[in-house]
Amino acid sequence: SNALVKSGAFLHRTVLHSNVYVGRGANLRGCVIGRNTDVMRGVRIEERAVVGDECVVEEEALLHADVKVYPFKTIEAGAVVNTSVIWESRGQRSLFAQGSVSGIVNVEITPELVVRLASAYATTLRKGSAVTVARDAARATGALKRAAVSALTASAISVRDLDVAPVPVARLETGRGSAGGMLFRTSADDPEGVDIVFLDQHGGDLSRAAQRKLERTFSRQEFRRAFPGEIGDLFFPPRTVDNYVQEMLRCVDVNGVAEAGLKVVVDVAGGAAAAVLPAVLGRLDVDVLTVNNRLQDRTPTETLATRRRDLQRLGELVSSSGAAFGVRFDQVGERLVLVDDKGAVVSDDRALLVLLDLVAAERRAGRVALPVTTTRVAELVARFHGVRITWTTTAPDDLAHAASSAETVFAGDGRGGFVVPELSPAIDGVAAFVRLLGLVARTHLSLSQIDARIPAAHLLRRDVPTPWAVKAQVMREVVQAAGDRTLDTTDGVRVVEEDGRWVLVLPDVAGAVTHMWAEGPDDDAATMLLEEWSEVIERATLS
Repeated sequence: SNALVKSGAFLHRTVLHSNVYVGRGANLRGCVIGRNTDVMRGVRIEERAVVGDECVVEEEALLHADVKVYPFKTIEAGAVVNTSVIWESRGQRSLFAQGSVSGIVNVEITPELVVRLASAYATTLRKGSAVTVARDAARATGALKRAAVSALTASAISVRDLDVAPVPVARLETGRGSAGGMLFRTSADDPEGVDIVFLDQHGGDLSRAAQRKLERTFSRQEFRRAFPGEIGDLFFPPRTVDNYVQEMLRCVDVNGVAEAGLKVVVDVAGGAAAAVLPAVLGRLDVDVLTVNNRLQDRTPTETLATRRRDLQRLGELVSSSGAAFGVRFDQVGERLVLVDDKGAVVSDDRALLVLLDLVAAERRAGRVALPVTTTRVAELVARFHGVRITWTTTAPDDLAHAASSAETVFAGDGRGGFVVPELSPAIDGVAAFVRLLGLVARTHLSLSQIDARIPAAHLLRRDVPTPWAVKAQVMREVVQAAGDRTLDTTDGVRVVEEDGRWVLVLPDVAGAVTHMWAEGPDDDAATMLLEEWSEVIERATLS
């Protein structure tokens, strides 16, 4: 009773319970819909599928035959669901979010899911290829990695298992003859979450085209199986850390470090960088105070409060010891946070400008690769030193592609990730730390002095909830509202005012949200831009 079916919907042999809503253009065949469930516009649900009570199936989602959706779940707009949604809170539109497959361990990311993912990945590769796998120190990532190894070898793929290894080491090792790689790491700021990162043959993140190919293979479940004589081998490559350190020190300029007599404080944060930093620091003539230099398998990630506490402690150690600077690595050795000689934490935006200033002042030529979300103060710094900027999208593979150019001397993503192109086009926290040592030693300036000579930036960010169904309408509305103003469509739409103020509107590729960045001569001007264009987005959402 009290079910509402909108015009244009098609229902055949379908059972609707009380208070069900079926939107326009929905196609339901031989399925059961539970009480108080909303089936939105354009949804397709096939034979023998069952949707439980109090669920929401958002616009244009597809539920394949025999799928069971347990009560109180949400199926995202455009999602293609071919397996039952039982423990997960949501049926996701796409596998990849920010370049990785992420979710809660044993809820959204289970060993069964990892087996299917690894089988799909193996199917996209040639038989007999090799794949490098690695993980952080967490027990959960170890269990998931072992599931992936079994699936890969069963699909005629040999596996090079690095076990616990920093991400930079795994990326470099993948580029040495592997067809790809899989990395398992605990999600930042979420000890119950895990990220699965897929690599290409060069050790970089998969391109969006390769991600879509993997998603298609996964959704169709067209997995390759090997004959008994084709089962892949399992290898444990020796001396991977030594090979990485040797190659990194060969590529990164450390001239002047020994003569400068630097003192630095390094916080390893109990992460995988502990496996490589002793070998690196042992070959550099630097006075180092190291903290948390151990692998933590029970607490592989940290809360925001723990991170702030450890950064405050790092700042105190730097200032009290008279160190040149301090650095704190993330749990996989990929990103870092800087602390200047006064013990103040350097924000990610300012750290990018500091590294850019140091590299550009030394090179005086070449290009640097930066995402379009970076403050335009970077243009002032680059222009002053005679360096040009290549603007990229926010996708990690796009930044890596730009960094692989022979002209590129530096790249960074503005979130603590820095690229040393001489070594690899991928983000590498350990190599960035060693490069910073050499730059500071040769510059004879402290980080606080370098930061002080760079103009202040007033870049603000805001997120606006946006349903999937209206994202295209939002972007059309933004273009129309821009009028005669200058538009930059490198990623999303960046609207540039005549006086240099700008706002970037960028829909999220994985979530129902639109991201905004605005920059002006001061925070008030940037805030006004955010307010103005938030109204444009909200107006498009309601239209």
